[in-house]
Amino acid sequence: MSTYLSAALAALAAAIFCAPAAAHHSFAAEFDADQPIELTGVVTKVEWMNPHTFFYIDVQNEDGEYEVWALELGSPNGLARRGWKRDSLNIGDVVTVSGARARDGSLKGNARSVVLASGKRLFNGTNEDGQ
Repeated sequence: MSTYLSAALAALAAAIFCAPAAAHHSFAAEFDADQPIELTGVVTKVEWMNPHTFFYIDVQNEDGEYEVWALELGSPNGLARRGWKRDSLNIGDVVTVSGARARDGSLKGNARSVVLASGKRLFNGTNEDGQ
């Protein structure tokens, strides 16, 4: 086998097998447990996908302006084991989220729990839960 073909196959194998590993991360790599957040806002988008589910809420800041926060949850399967359903969060729902802020200070967080307007509390499915 030629050197060029061997190098091309090695590059292809690296791209196929390394990309999924790069997409998944540990809690501590991206979020800071020492930066707790508690946000109340309106759900604007929900993305049920692996390896993490995300939802987005509009939160009014101290200046009266709205900020869009991206909040990460566990995998869809992990959430289902904790009682979540695909209709647990709907666009327009008012929720209160407790969790940890992203290390980079962006408007992103890991949601430890979500409390619906009805008072129902849903728990996340990540390692930070201690479960």
